[in-house]
Amino acid sequence: MDSLAQVPRRMFMRRAVTVAFALIGFALNASAAEPQKPEVKRRPDLADSAAGTYFGDVISDSRGASQSGVTITVERTAPNTIRVTSSYPRLPEFTTRLTRAMHTIQHSGSDASIVFLLDLSKSPHHLDVTVDDASWSGDKQQDANPPGDEQ
Repeated sequence: MDSLAQVPRRMFMRRAVTVAFALIGFALNASAAEPQKPEVKRRPDLADSAAGTYFGDVISDSRGASQSGVTITVERTAPNTIRVTSSYPRLPEFTTRLTRAMHTIQHSGSDASIVFLLDLSKSPHHLDVTVDDASWSGDKQQDANPPGDEQ
């Protein structure tokens, strides 16, 4: 027979176990409510292939002289979409969608005044850009320093 002193102790243990199971159940339920999303790897697209730094020259400019040593930067902004910026003020920033044709990646927008032609058959890849009546031609850089800028 149990003594009266052990009855409160047994009730305390039952309550402690009940509270512990309730907390475990709550934790399991909370983690089930927020399922972990598996990390999805995105397939590289045309914008990924075009992204990078290119070094070359302005070969034609209807409003000015040619310019050597001009850097073009191509950034992916969305699937198959890029932003093109330049170190030369006469080549304004523009954003365009891309399409693939043979061994090239090209501008696919309706603006015929923009040319973006990346030749993937050449090594390094060769890029030609025309915007705002200025034409630029150059090659993709594999490192951070353009030719002639060694430190």
